[in-house]
Amino acid sequence: MQFNLKEIASLDAAKEFAVFWRRHFRRFVPLVLLGLFLPLSAIAADKKKPAPPPVIDKLLWLAGDWRVEKNSRVIDEQWMIPGGGAMLGMRRTVMKGRELDHAFLQIREGPGGALFYVMQPSGAKEATFQLSSLTETAVVFENQLQDFPRKITLALQSEGSLLVTIEGTGSDGEVKKSDDLYQRFNR
Repeated sequence: MQFNLKEIASLDAAKEFAVFWRRHFRRFVPLVLLGLFLPLSAIAADKKKPAPPPVIDKLLWLAGDWRVEKNSRVIDEQWMIPGGGAMLGMRRTVMKGRELDHAFLQIREGPGGALFYVMQPSGAKEATFQLSSLTETAVVFENQLQDFPRKITLALQSEGSLLVTIEGTGSDGEVKKSDDLYQRFNR
C-alpha cells in the first residue's frame, strides 16, 4: 500500500486533533451541555409554579342559597361556586304562591381576567355590568349606560347576611336605591 505525503499529513493532523480533543475539550462538553439545558430547566420550573387563583375565586363567599322576605314577597337567590371562570346564579320573586319575576345571573371572567355581572331578567333584555371594586367581602359592578340599575353591590355582612344594593336613575329621572338583606337559606 502506498501513501502520499498529503495523506500522511492529514492522518497526522487527525491524530493530533484527537489527542487535543481528549486532553482539553472533552472536559468542557458537560459544561457546554449544562449551559444549554440549565435555562430550559428554569423555564420548566416556572411552568410548575401554580398560577395565582382567578379573581372570581374571591367570591366564594357568595355561593349558596339566599332568601329575603319583604312586602309579602319572598325573593330567593342561588349562586353556584366559582368554576370555569364563572359563577352562575338565579333569582325568583314569589308573592302569594305565584312567581312575579325571575332572573338568570352570571358573574363571569372576561378578557384579561376582568369580572362582569350579567343579568337576564324575565321580560327584559340582558344587562352587563363591569367590576368597579372588589374586597374580601364585597363586590361592586357598574354600567354607566344603564339607567336602572346602574350599580349593583353585593356585600357579605359580619353576621353572615348578604346586603344587595341596587342603585340608578328611575324612569322619572329620580335617583333610586334599593337595599335587600338576604339570609342564608337551608332547605
